[in-house]
Amino acid sequence: MTTIQETIQTKLASAFAPLHLEVVNESHMHNVPEGSESHFKVVLVSEAFKGEKLINRHRQVNKVLTEELQGGVHALALHTLTPEDWFDQGGKVADSPPCLGGSNRG
Repeated sequence: MTTIQETIQTKLASAFAPLHLEVVNESHMHNVPEGSESHFKVVLVSEAFKGEKLINRHRQVNKVLTEELQGGVHALALHTLTPEDWFDQGGKVADSPPCLGGSNRG
């Protein structure tokens, strides 16, 4: 059986022919049952993003993952970069912040 993580990886690889692709299941960082596949971090480096604003890059990814976003995927932390962006950042992106558990802590 294919996991949601594997499905996301396959769909994004097919749609964007990425230079670099990471799909990380971050569900364990949230208040969800063990083994959940609901929160993901995606690092996607592709020539397809050249000349595109960040919002359009995210829309492109969301369109490819429509089925997953309508299903069990609750959150995607998207890092959509051109190869130039990726090299300028030294091949690194920010870590995801810790989950506050949906509380209104202020």
